Amino acid sequence: MGVSELKTDILIIGAGPAGLYGSYYAGYRGMTVMVMDSLPEVGGQISAMYPEKAIYDVAGHPGIKGRELISNLVTQAGQFNPTYLLGHQAQDLTLNTDSVTVTSHQGTEVEAKAVIITGGIGTFQPRALPVGEDYLGKGLVYFLPSLEEHRDKDVVIVGGGDSAFDWALNLHSIAKSITIVHRREEFRAHATTVSQVKGLGVSILTSSEVTQIQGSPNVESVEVTHKTSKEVTRLTAQTVVAALGFIANLGPFAKWGLDVQGRKINVDTKMATAVDRIYAAGDITTYDGKVPLIAVGFGEAATAVNNAFVRINPDAHLNPPHSSGEAS
Repeated sequence: MGVSELKTDILIIGAGPAGLYGSYYAGYRGMTVMVMDSLPEVGGQISAMYPEKAIYDVAGHPGIKGRELISNLVTQAGQFNPTYLLGHQAQDLTLNTDSVTVTSHQGTEVEAKAVIITGGIGTFQPRALPVGEDYLGKGLVYFLPSLEEHRDKDVVIVGGGDSAFDWALNLHSIAKSITIVHRREEFRAHATTVSQVKGLGVSILTSSEVTQIQGSPNVESVEVTHKTSKEVTRLTAQTVVAALGFIANLGPFAKWGLDVQGRKINVDTKMATAVDRIYAAGDITTYDGKVPLIAVGFGEAATAVNNAFVRINPDAHLNPPHSSGEAS
């Protein structure tokens, strides 16, 4: 198959919340848009990791399920018919005189007048549970795309961060039992969430680790060992959720000449990177005072789009017309 060559005004790399909102905004400003993502579906980390989890930091929504938020964003962007290139990881960058060309790992070339990177945490994979990898898909899970699959089951959640406690909250009403196992006494999760989970009576074993998973062929029980006393507790379980965080990296972005700090891309107040015509927004960015919230990512995406619009059209106004003034 030959190399596909495509052209667009704006190429957005990353189909998570910031990318989808940026797609809408670019369309609203009259530009053609393509959205590239290495995952096979839109939604980024939300679709891949927690589509059923409630999200509380989106303005105007006291709480909204991840799947519903993504659906709404796709509908919003769909007004302007963006082209999606899913299952395409952005690989190589070529700088042209008045455009940039991004080539995906499948060989598809996209020539764009500007690029906006909204890649979230970049490429990511879950941190593996030290034991029981043979049970992956047989009761051991890293993601919970469907809560119903765990209805009436005994669930052991390993971890002490936000994901572990959020899953405990979301599963509490449908699971038969829930136990959180954490290797430390302190938790990284928000104190409010920890209090909520404790208030529900969820069993929490601290300074402890899952040292063995048992069952045939699926998970039937786990052994938990206290790190100090070495006391072993056996728990009945049909589901083990490993919520140990993720190993993330910038992948090919690290080779593009961007100003990189750790696993983040430095941007200025225009959301511009160190490379002309390349902007970034959302969790993948960093700057002084950065707050990594979905709500912040929406604003950053709009800022990136509007500044990219002016870069493409130097005589244009930075500020767009108010959307409330548009005809319905």
